[in-house]
Amino acid sequence: MRYLSILFVAVFFAACNRNVSEPVSEFVTVEDGHFVKNGKPYYYVGTNFWYGAILASEGQGGDRERLAKELDLMKEMGIDNLRILVGSDGERGVKTKVEPTLQEAPGVYNDTILAGLDYLLQEMGKRDMVAVLYLNNSWEWSGGYGFYLEQAGAGKQPRPDDAGYPAFMNAMAQYATNGKAHELFYDYVRFILSRTNRYTGKAYKDDPAIMSWQIGNEPRAFSKEAIPAFEKWLAEASALIRSLDPNHLISIGSEGAWGCENDFDCWERITSDKNIDYANIHLWPYNWGWAKADSLIENLPRAKANTKDYIDRHLAICDRIGKPLVMEEFGYPRDGFKFTKDVSTKGRDGFYEYVFSLVADNAEQGGRFAGCNFWGWGGLAEPKHEQWQVGDDYTGDPAQEAQGLNSVFATDSTTLAVVRSQVDRMSKLTE
Repeated sequence: MRYLSILFVAVFFAACNRNVSEPVSEFVTVEDGHFVKNGKPYYYVGTNFWYGAILASEGQGGDRERLAKELDLMKEMGIDNLRILVGSDGERGVKTKVEPTLQEAPGVYNDTILAGLDYLLQEMGKRDMVAVLYLNNSWEWSGGYGFYLEQAGAGKQPRPDDAGYPAFMNAMAQYATNGKAHELFYDYVRFILSRTNRYTGKAYKDDPAIMSWQIGNEPRAFSKEAIPAFEKWLAEASALIRSLDPNHLISIGSEGAWGCENDFDCWERITSDKNIDYANIHLWPYNWGWAKADSLIENLPRAKANTKDYIDRHLAICDRIGKPLVMEEFGYPRDGFKFTKDVSTKGRDGFYEYVFSLVADNAEQGGRFAGCNFWGWGGLAEPKHEQWQVGDDYTGDPAQEAQGLNSVFATDSTTLAVVRSQVDRMSKLTE
């Protein structure tokens, strides 16, 4: 392994050789622009496990036996950082939306999902795993923006499966300026962050199994005109979270400039906010047109080149503002754009390997790239239908996507070998 930079060594000794009288924080923190966990530098390989709270419940969709097996499998692999949806919003029975929902109407909560979240955090704490919990969603699959707009009186909101994504995104641009929708969201934030876990007796704000509160999954302005209001909303949301919980990190959940109408200055401004502790980006070569369904392997060179450029531009901003960077979503479809578990993953493996190398190379040099969460953990799931139906196993693919599209299953041996290799590289940085 190449030599660590002077910067990394300084951070390492600052974390490990602190004054013995100074207690080591139970929480993941940021010191000198790098993560610290249990008094040591923290570099990690994680995954997206959006359905964790549902799986941990004893109601519809719950399976605590499977949950234990999934957590044990991930832990055994060295995956200790899970990005998880707190809960879905709105009515049930809507095609392409996650269910069961947590927030059925403003202030009306499904207690089985709350119990599931409590149980999940307990089980993660037992395994020394940490959660990044996101509270909102700009996309339709868990309610989010559309739910809050409807409840604020903006009328029935379009869904992409009926109206198409252009119409949906145009409608969601209302959210940035809708103060009533924001207040309903803030009420939800207050409710969740003030909870006490029924199994552990710990207040959420005191639970080190939580690494970060995240404002939302891929929050967007959805129009250039909405950017100022979008930035104002994110600042208000992060300030509220900080006022309720001084212990945990706060993040945005942003895709990067792609989620800021391709405005890198906007991304720098929202990430520079005093209450935002670290930066996020996502990478989706197929969704963003860098790779085509009929030529996924042939398009890998272009996907890799665009990926490196995208990461480098965001890393330069992180160097300027002094904050760590996490690439918390990235995915690549199965070969041939087919979805069943027996389909090979040569393209995905090549993309993962390349992304991991960029993360580890930068981290080994003491850079700001601190971690990555691949999308998404399918684990032991056995999909029954291409379109998710109630009663089917949850996979890494939410209800609006083909089941198996971006999921990493326990049987994907070649992909998991790539993940293990990255875990080994990153773990050496914390020894």
